[in-house]
Amino acid sequence: MTAAAPDPAQPRRDWTFAEIEALFDLPFTELLFRAAEVHRRWFDPGEVQISQLLSIKTGGCPEDCGYCAQSQHFETGLKATKLMEVEAVIAEAAQAKAGGAQRFCMGAAWRDLKDRDTPKVAAMIAGVKGLGLETCATLGMLTAPQARALKAAGLDYYNHNLDTGPDYYEKVVTTRTYQERLDTLAAVRAAGISVCCGGIVGMGETRTDRIGLLLQLATLPAHPESLPINDLMPAPGAPLAGSAPIDPLEFVRMIAVARLVCPKSVVRLSAGREHMSKELQALCFLAGANSIFVGAKLLTTRNPEPSQDERLLADLGLRPMGERAAMA
Repeated sequence: MTAAAPDPAQPRRDWTFAEIEALFDLPFTELLFRAAEVHRRWFDPGEVQISQLLSIKTGGCPEDCGYCAQSQHFETGLKATKLMEVEAVIAEAAQAKAGGAQRFCMGAAWRDLKDRDTPKVAAMIAGVKGLGLETCATLGMLTAPQARALKAAGLDYYNHNLDTGPDYYEKVVTTRTYQERLDTLAAVRAAGISVCCGGIVGMGETRTDRIGLLLQLATLPAHPESLPINDLMPAPGAPLAGSAPIDPLEFVRMIAVARLVCPKSVVRLSAGREHMSKELQALCFLAGANSIFVGAKLLTTRNPEPSQDERLLADLGLRPMGERAAMA
């Protein structure tokens, strides 16, 4: 008896470079068709998960990530600030919820979370969780005890991007190794926190590097629950600010292949929407993206105005994830 062919929509962790490359090489319409089929297998295609992101500690970061306005290594004109007070963060989260956000993400420009700051961040997480929002944080590298402390406070997701494929990584950042990023992901996963992990395109990388990034994500011990794909927002003064923009259809291919190799992940159309047309964003949703950040700012970069996003979702007939179930 001949064995049944593997279901292409089922999550796999044994992807090869050649297999992912073959997906990128598909005719554009065929790739989108396959991605849309897989998307419908796991999600309601009319739903989009809505998140909002707040910088709780801005600038002065000791890392040298070449895309980032917050690095102390570059003259970007960004003024460093201290860690926000807990009450102010909770107030921002309440406003975000009132504006329709379902998940509230807190980001700090740190290389790693310091033990002295952990109780204060934990209090922020607990306060945001108490509002009925999903919680997410991105604070740099974590130790296992810190991850457990954040989990105990109510942290649902931890964002720690790989940024790019391993072969291009040293052209993006030299102050943190790829393995250190993977180690933090392992600590987060071991603590029982869901993983938010993706990368950035448009930094001068090739398709080979983008395949390398997706290969890393697709072969992790468990796929990220959230997978953000960022289109570089140039930060004047940062080394990668002058990178040539990625071709829009290539960006859509990146979304579609991410959906195919990590079928159960929520694929977030993340930074860069501010310079995307409505039509390009629509193609990304068709290709399997089902999450966005709302609010006028993402950490330190621009994001579409809330009224623009309201029109976009209305024009496309998209609704916040879980809204229909909540009304039933």
